[in-house]
Amino acid sequence: MDNFEQIRRHLASSGYKLSVQEPFVVCVELSLAQGKRHQAIFLAEMQDDDGRDYLRISTALAPITGLDARRALRFNWESRVGYLAISELDGVPYLHLCENRPYDTLTAAEIDRLVLEIGGTGDEMEHRMSAGGDLL
Repeated sequence: MDNFEQIRRHLASSGYKLSVQEPFVVCVELSLAQGKRHQAIFLAEMQDDDGRDYLRISTALAPITGLDARRALRFNWESRVGYLAISELDGVPYLHLCENRPYDTLTAAEIDRLVLEIGGTGDEMEHRMSAGGDLL
């Protein structure tokens, strides 16, 4: 993949439900557990200091208020996929599961794998943190 528009076209042509489409941000709405659960996965373009383009795939897990930071840091240590970060949604700090990949290593199959892996793992983590609920 050479640019964000190619990524957007791939997602649209692959049948993903896209709910947000801005110049360098798109949101994939995954339906999980036979439609009982849903997870929003955001894909956004970012650049490093050298101007190299990266794709960030992320999903919000839970507001950070009341979360045990030790559990989050333990996940970061043990995880082979993604990392945890904090970002705000409507002024509320949320824990996010993220993955960054340089464009020059991305294929259509890798994008599909990342969307499903970050979405599924994020949904599982959200489910555990919310005592079985679906926060977003």
